Amino acid sequence: MSKDLAVQSSSPAPASQPSEANIRELVDAFYKRVDDDPLLGPIFSSELSGRWDAHLAKMTTFWSSLVLGTKDYRGNVQEAHRPLGNIEPQHFARWLSLFLDTVQNRYEPAAAVQFMEPALRIAQSLQLSKFGWDYRIPDTQLALLASLKRLRRGEPAGHETEADLPDRSSGAPFPVNVTGVENNGS
Repeated sequence: MSKDLAVQSSSPAPASQPSEANIRELVDAFYKRVDDDPLLGPIFSSELSGRWDAHLAKMTTFWSSLVLGTKDYRGNVQEAHRPLGNIEPQHFARWLSLFLDTVQNRYEPAAAVQFMEPALRIAQSLQLSKFGWDYRIPDTQLALLASLKRLRRGEPAGHETEADLPDRSSGAPFPVNVTGVENNGS
């Protein structure tokens, strides 16, 4: 990863609205975590060697296009990920866990949903593309996506409310029933 990437030593106060600036901070913080992650780091490092800065700029444009509606992103998510080999379900689970955690720590709930819902939809699309139409998306991943959609629309279906989302106030990793990976407390 680029040595120029500045990582803040303390977490900023959660943002109430996404902006270009805080999206760039989100992308930088998230990919710093990815680079440091023992499961994902080697994959990203080998794929992005010498290209981290360009990737971070592209991801900032991507998330700005999705969340702010800037429509500046030009690319095909499926094609960009097609050449990646050795990607398994646990890689998707770990990516989602790190991303959802980073978003939740940087945005207030209403703003966080704007990132979480597309992340879950994109992950599902990439999982089906990678593993085939017979691949079963983890039920908890589907349930979280459905909950986020209802929250975004202000439609608490049945008795579900924001309280039905995992309590992450302690900053602990998402539990296994959200990400599909074991949470051994580390």
